[in-house]
Amino acid sequence: MKAFERLLWSIALPGFGQLLNKHYVKGITFILLEFLVNSQSNFNEVIRLSFLGETQLASELTNYSWLMFYPCLYFFAMWDAFKEAGGGKAPLSFLPFAFSAYFVTVGLMYSSKIELLGIYFGPVWLPMLSVLPGVLVGFIVRSIILVFVKEKNLT
Repeated sequence: MKAFERLLWSIALPGFGQLLNKHYVKGITFILLEFLVNSQSNFNEVIRLSFLGETQLASELTNYSWLMFYPCLYFFAMWDAFKEAGGGKAPLSFLPFAFSAYFVTVGLMYSSKIELLGIYFGPVWLPMLSVLPGVLVGFIVRSIILVFVKEKNLT
């Protein structure tokens, strides 16, 4: 339960889970990086506009060069806090986090070009929608690798 709590705090703000785990240098580093990327990419304003339905304006204000760092920072901070609190003991349990970071990054890259069912989701909603496929693919890839490793060890 402690690991899940750290994971949730890292979802709230990267670095909080590390602070709860008493990894202060790492936690403060994640918080500073989050503030740097957030401010340079205009992410708070982009989130605000997206929630108001102004996704086209949000896309225009987004500094994609900076925002591209956010998914990896965010998911690595979540994984690290979870792992350091005792979670993630199963082999390759980092893969859903890694694939989520990848899928969200790709979702962000294409967010200014893609409409789904005639809806323009923009730089907040399309990446958020990319989390679930990332988690699913991560679990599937993990399962496949574990099956092959198990079969190889049996022969």
